[in-house]
Amino acid sequence: MARKAMMEKHRRKKAFKVREYNRCPLCGRPRAYMRRFDMCRICFRQLAGFGKLPGVVKSSW
Repeated sequence: MARKAMMEKHRRKKAFKVREYNRCPLCGRPRAYMRRFDMCRICFRQLAGFGKLPGVVKSSW
């Protein structure tokens, strides 16, 4: 419930632009957000592992 309330609060327009921050649209996580993929690191890792992100390959040496 708390996470849902925080996501609703995030959607509202802020009084000052500086207070806006990025949030993962899939799970709502505010930290470890990757702008390039528009999601957090945890969702990125899951989707990349399933092969749902085009062009992303797991590295191995």
